[in-house]
Amino acid sequence: MTRSSATFIGFIAVLLWSLLALFTVGSAPVPPLLLNALCFAIGGAIGLVWTAMDGGLGQLRRVPLKVYAFGTLGLFGYHALYFSALRLAPAAEAGLIAYLWPLLIVLLSGLLPGEHLRPGHLAGGLLGFAGAALIVSGGATGFSTAYLPGYLLALCCALTWSGYSVLSRRLGNAPTASVAVFCLATAVLSAALHLGVEETVWPEDTLGWLATLGLGLGPVGLAFYVWDIGVKRGDIQLLGTASYAAPLLSTLILVATGIAAPSWTLGLAAVLITGGAALAALASLRANPRPSPIP
Repeated sequence: MTRSSATFIGFIAVLLWSLLALFTVGSAPVPPLLLNALCFAIGGAIGLVWTAMDGGLGQLRRVPLKVYAFGTLGLFGYHALYFSALRLAPAAEAGLIAYLWPLLIVLLSGLLPGEHLRPGHLAGGLLGFAGAALIVSGGATGFSTAYLPGYLLALCCALTWSGYSVLSRRLGNAPTASVAVFCLATAVLSAALHLGVEETVWPEDTLGWLATLGLGLGPVGLAFYVWDIGVKRGDIQLLGTASYAAPLLSTLILVATGIAAPSWTLGLAAVLITGGAALAALASLRANPRPSPIP
């Protein structure tokens, strides 16, 4: 597989993740941990079937436990935070804050050995966080403290996923099939915690079940396998740049489906976050036009 092919495969995850907010809203009122358990059980089962058909189940025994622990914490932590954020704050605003992760990937990549932060990285970071601040402040209507817990959880999402993605470059020898174990372990952990802290509430209708199934098949299923290929074998800088399409696509989908209302505040925040991320990515590409894989 060529580097460009792996990058393209990784971009499929971006397209799938643009549906994450829509399906999460459609799955209401399922509590976050139960939703985690259901979706990752579907995603993990898909991975095991694919691995079995490819004859690769044996390689899973050779993967170190620390790799499984790392992957499980990354997937479980991000989605538990994400689903909780969208239950506590408006979907469009929380989703945009969570989608600061592409920007943070670029910033964190600049701190890795052999990389350097440039003024463009810092300027992009300021623009991105200005967009997040615009959302949190409620634009011209003032600061909405009612949604602050959801906004903070969404920011934790961005930090969790960016850290997971950057550090994954150091796990390049771990097979993509190991993602199936990450998913199943996340499902088990989520189910156990759900039984202890949440009330069991299933989807209310067929649409809710379809949304849950859609999450497990796409944004919380196939997306992780193609993303793993992209960040390990592709160009992580170019893939990060392409990822900045996710917040705009996600927001446009929410507006198109009537879940979020179009507004100048939301539009300006989207432009600031995406523009800041693109500026940071451009600085990285100029600093490292042909970045070498992280060992």
